[in-house]
Amino acid sequence: MNNTLSIFIQKELWKQFGAGLDMLSDSISACPDAIWESDIRFSQMAYHTLFFLDYYLTKEPVGFSQPTHFTYSEFEEDPEVIIFPKADLGLYLEGCRSKARDFIFSLNETQLEKRWINESRTMDFSMLEILLYNLRHVQHHVGQLNLLLRQTIHQAPEWIYRAKV
Repeated sequence: MNNTLSIFIQKELWKQFGAGLDMLSDSISACPDAIWESDIRFSQMAYHTLFFLDYYLTKEPVGFSQPTHFTYSEFEEDPEVIIFPKADLGLYLEGCRSKARDFIFSLNETQLEKRWINESRTMDFSMLEILLYNLRHVQHHVGQLNLLLRQTIHQAPEWIYRAKV
């Protein structure tokens, strides 16, 4: 793959992946504090989405751990059920956004063919496929968060066609 094509593909991937992250950000921001603090589903789903976003963006997933200020792991059998502060999840999303951008813009022909294999070896994807899988996972949960918003405040953020930046 020539360099011009590689840069084009990176930019196009970022436009869509970044749009998914913008939509996640909008969904989190749109949730009123009263609902965030009283309905654990929103906080838990937002955290789940971010945790796996981060995990799937980790090029060597074996031994992955979330940022140190989060003690909750989605890999635990019975993880603690808590309401995460919205601001903390916003910061986590910013970090994941930067990680996603770096992941995408570091892709080249060699990187695309590398394998992403989880610790249990139940997931074995190319780097391109795990990126697309990750985008589908994020967008799936954005849809669920927006459904919760429509059910509680009767509105949800608009669709974003391309990444804002």
